[in-house]
Amino acid sequence: MTIIILPTYNEAENIRKITCDIFKVFRNENINGSIIIVDDNSPDKTGQIANQLSKEFPGRIHVIHRPYKMGYGSANIQGFKKALDLGANYIFQMDADYSHNPHSIPAILGATKEADLIIGSRYIDKGGIKNWGFYRKITSRGGTFYAKNILDLKINDLTSGYRCYKRKVLETLNLNKIRSEGYSFQIETAYKIKQTGFKIKEIPIIFTNRRKGISKFSKKIFFEAFWIVWKLRLSNHQH
Repeated sequence: MTIIILPTYNEAENIRKITCDIFKVFRNENINGSIIIVDDNSPDKTGQIANQLSKEFPGRIHVIHRPYKMGYGSANIQGFKKALDLGANYIFQMDADYSHNPHSIPAILGATKEADLIIGSRYIDKGGIKNWGFYRKITSRGGTFYAKNILDLKINDLTSGYRCYKRKVLETLNLNKIRSEGYSFQIETAYKIKQTGFKIKEIPIIFTNRRKGISKFSKKIFFEAFWIVWKLRLSNHQH
């Protein structure tokens, strides 16, 4: 079974379309799949829309309501734990703002035959970004270059949030010890997965800047990613 985690905060304009399009892909590709929406008490009533969707797709949409804006990383971790409890074999991480196209799901899922973590990559051949400004592009590319060199990782898109984990990967990771958010969450999980000896593969995706709503990117997210890289590097040297 395949389960997709959608962390949400103020995604009322996107959540219905993204879930319905994911289910279209499941249906067309004969994928046995469901969705977990993890909502951080969105003021725009995303959580209520998610509840309605769970009634429309009984047993196929699970909603986790959190009391306040607790963060992207912890939302994914809570989703991972729920997916494992539900018996998922493949667990996706995906943004609810439509920057990650559901049509890439079959290709990402297919690549699990060759690796344990599949990363949808913007920075390999045939991958790319649409509708991002110069500053965001430089920040993202620079952040990945910085992290991959300090941590000695052969991954071109360390900060991508479009991923598929095999069950055994998440069972092996100590999810309770992962504290980082945003870009840092992507870097930390990839690094720890590599350290554990699992195989990581990148496949190309086209990332499109959100169609509706407001970006969650901030300077705080950027600087957290800057520091987590050194923290991971130093902790590894101490073992």
